[in-house]
Amino acid sequence: MDAPQDPRWLDAEEGQAWRALASTLVRLPAALDAQLRRDAGLSHFEYQVLALLSEAPGRTLRMSELATQAEGSLPRLSQVAARLEQRGWVRRTPDPADGRYTLAILTGQGRAKVTEAAPGHVQEVRRLVFDPLTKTQSRQLREIGRRIIRAIDPGDHRPDDQPLPAATPAQAP
Repeated sequence: MDAPQDPRWLDAEEGQAWRALASTLVRLPAALDAQLRRDAGLSHFEYQVLALLSEAPGRTLRMSELATQAEGSLPRLSQVAARLEQRGWVRRTPDPADGRYTLAILTGQGRAKVTEAAPGHVQEVRRLVFDPLTKTQSRQLREIGRRIIRAIDPGDHRPDDQPLPAATPAQAP
């Protein structure tokens, strides 16, 4: 049996970087959630679901794919989809191609809601994340995020240019 190795402790600079990142990971979602709740009556996760559906072909995704893209569990998505369905913003139906799956479909009312919420959300994302950074720092942030995601999940095969749900919902044809 091998002797346990001493941990590779963080040096002072790494410790400061880690504390800054950890604080950002807690505070940023709370700030975005607060803005959306105040201005649009939506949680950040609800907004992500609506935005992802607005960008999907036919404004439709399988619930399992939507959960993956929204970075949420299927049970959490099911609860949110039920709330969105009650508000008339999403409808769920069995997948005609394979009845084992359920499709989430953005309704016209849901599209109107995400379109209404998007400008304020994007303004808050810009204010909190991009306005304090230079263009170079923004590119560095993108690369840092990609590297951390690959370390967390080497199997994450999303294209590097895939839009994230913080973007403006796709425009209607």
